[in-house]
Amino acid sequence: MKRAREKAVVENEAPQTSQKSKKQKTCLYGSVFGESDLHTSMDWGSLPHHVILRIFQFLPLVDRARASSVCRRWNEVFHIPDLWRKFEFELSQPATSYLKSTHPDLIQQIIKRHADHLQYVSFKVDSSTESAEAACDILSQLVNCSIKTLGLISTAKPSFMNVSKAHFASALTVVFVNSKSLSSIKIDDTPLDDPSLKVLVANNSDTLKLLKMSSCPHVSPAGILCVADQCHGLKELALNYYILSDELLLALSSEKHVDLEHLRIDVVSENPGQVEFHTIKKQSWDALVKHSPKVNIVMYFFLYEEEFDAFFREETPVTHVYFGRAVSKAMLGRIGMNCPRLIELVVCANGLQPLDDELIRIAERCKNLTAMGLGECEVTCRGFIEFVKMCGGRLTQLSIMEEVLIPDNDYSLDRLHLEVSKHLGRMWFPDMMPTW
Repeated sequence: MKRAREKAVVENEAPQTSQKSKKQKTCLYGSVFGESDLHTSMDWGSLPHHVILRIFQFLPLVDRARASSVCRRWNEVFHIPDLWRKFEFELSQPATSYLKSTHPDLIQQIIKRHADHLQYVSFKVDSSTESAEAACDILSQLVNCSIKTLGLISTAKPSFMNVSKAHFASALTVVFVNSKSLSSIKIDDTPLDDPSLKVLVANNSDTLKLLKMSSCPHVSPAGILCVADQCHGLKELALNYYILSDELLLALSSEKHVDLEHLRIDVVSENPGQVEFHTIKKQSWDALVKHSPKVNIVMYFFLYEEEFDAFFREETPVTHVYFGRAVSKAMLGRIGMNCPRLIELVVCANGLQPLDDELIRIAERCKNLTAMGLGECEVTCRGFIEFVKMCGGRLTQLSIMEEVLIPDNDYSLDRLHLEVSKHLGRMWFPDMMPTW
């Protein structure tokens, strides 16, 4: 009898538990969709436009296109201009690339229905010339666009360089002439030329704020000077050293020009001895820093040791220096003597001579240094600890390969880790592989 009563109690409680759970779910759904919707099956087509739009913004393009076929309402939202302000065209050749590619039918639909909605556009192409040419063909059709930012990205080798200069210039001209509100352009490794820059300036001089055009061999010092002379709102510029000039720095320092925030300079040599690098006058650097005291001047060096003679002979206001190839002790010594604004230094390789003196000089004179990276170099443990001790806690990034450090009579690698951690004020270990 007792067991029968317990069973009856359990059976009577079960529906109550289920009913309670159902009530909790009702409250949850009711807060989202409203009580009236709970007595009928969910009608996804009746969701407000802004809710569907929010859902679409989280979906990849392919899924968004599939979702647009759910019903007429969702298809309407699919074509709302807000969804098409930012778009990246991905172009690759299936036979030679593993990269995904935007479907040709979708590209045509975008050009037909959304060209005038596009504002933030980029093209990501693989290493094939066909993909780069396809990108140029799309650009040529954007006659009703109002693009604000444009980026051309080669995921492997610079495939845009294989496109004819005439085809590339014609495509860019369409965008430059029709947009009239371009603020950001990233076109590294392309056949951009001086006439194209003049068209850009003629139509977008009041709005251009960022221009990245490293490795554009058809641009001359006169071409980039035209940009600096007329685009007074330019805040960020990236270019190769061969088109950097005293005249350019002075133009960027004029009273009409806004403060420059970021200047990146790539110093590249493919074959030793074939390029003779010119020297920028100290007065030109001084004028730039006086006009834009907070400017970051970033220099990437890909040179051979014998090609560094033109650099850092006088005080240079560089803030970030990256050496991608071997660099001599003498060059690092000049860095310590003539780069008082230095914030970050990365040395990928040096040689077999310890860099103790050079690092200590850098610590003494570069009071703003906060980041250091050393690759295939040599530093004694004592010299390295002295460097860290002088820099102290201001070193927020310290990336040193373990094989760089040479144990001596005073410090082993284990003790070095403790000493460096003490001076940095945080736990530190040498790296097992490069992190920059």
